[in-house]
Amino acid sequence: MAILKSGKVVIILAGRHAGKKAVVVKTHEDGNDDKRFSHCLVAGIARGPRKVTRGMSKKKVEKRSRSMKPFVKYVNVRHVFPTRYQVDMDLKKAVDEADLLNEEKKVEVKKNLKKIFEDRYLNQKNVTSEKKAAGSNYFFQKLRF
Repeated sequence: MAILKSGKVVIILAGRHAGKKAVVVKTHEDGNDDKRFSHCLVAGIARGPRKVTRGMSKKKVEKRSRSMKPFVKYVNVRHVFPTRYQVDMDLKKAVDEADLLNEEKKVEVKKNLKKIFEDRYLNQKNVTSEKKAAGSNYFFQKLRF
C-alpha cells in the first residue's frame, strides 16, 4: 500500500465513522499479531468545526472551532478511501500506539489531537507549501454527498 503513507487524507468507508475524513498516522501493510490483515492507524474528525463567516469576530470564530471532536482508530485498509490530498500535521508524536490500549491515556491522546486540529484550523494560512494548504483546507471542510 504505497498510496497510504502517513499524512494522507482518507475517507472512512465503514463503521461508526463512515463518511468522515481522517489522516493516516501509521500503516501496517502485513498486519501484526493482533490484526492479521493490513490496517492503518488514523486520526480524524468525528464532528467538524461549525460554519464561520467573514463578519464574525475572532473570538466567535475561536469558539465555533472548539466544537471539533477527534477520533483515533485502527481501520482495515479496505475500509478507507485515499484522497489526493496530503496534510503536514505531525501526528506521530501526538498518537502513540501504546497509549491507545489504556482508556484513560486514549482520552489524553484525543485532547492533544483536538488542540493540534484546532491550531491547524485557525492557522491554515501558515502552511509550508500550497499543496499541503489545499490538503488541510479539504480536511476541515464538510464532506458533501
